[in-house]
Amino acid sequence: MGRLTARRFDEDMRLVQQLTLVGATVGAGLMAGLFAAFAYAVMPALRGADDRTFVDAMQRINVTIVNGWFLLAFLGTPVLAALAAVLAWRGAVRPALPWIVVGLALYLVMFVVTVAVNVPLNDALAAAGSADLGAERERFESAWVTWNVVRAVASTAGFGALCWALVLAGRAAG
Repeated sequence: MGRLTARRFDEDMRLVQQLTLVGATVGAGLMAGLFAAFAYAVMPALRGADDRTFVDAMQRINVTIVNGWFLLAFLGTPVLAALAAVLAWRGAVRPALPWIVVGLALYLVMFVVTVAVNVPLNDALAAAGSADLGAERERFESAWVTWNVVRAVASTAGFGALCWALVLAGRAAG
């Protein structure tokens, strides 16, 4: 009976490893898609808007985006990726570990850029009065767009690394 229990434990751990890595990969993909969509669709569309429309739209987006679904993906992904790395270190999917670490590191680059650059820019725009919307937009738009591209590239590369980790984990478990 002891062998059966140990075998069952190993199977359960493999499932936990796989699900954790899948969850981290899905979360990274969602975030990469969000930032990429801003880079190639939202911000180019707003570029042609007048200052009032631009500032109003960005203020509304920055309020609306802070919701449970966004926070689950934004904060949950690095937790799942770190857990996937720990589980890979100790489990059958160890060949995937370097790619999980790369995916996590790139995700953290995006996370730091978001927290250190984009959120403070959002906060400054939120506090902007209506006196000189053109000046507010000028302080915001170029920097925000540039750093959003950085986080789009980092999160997309991190997503790719986690996708490759899934392939390697599948081969190792197979």
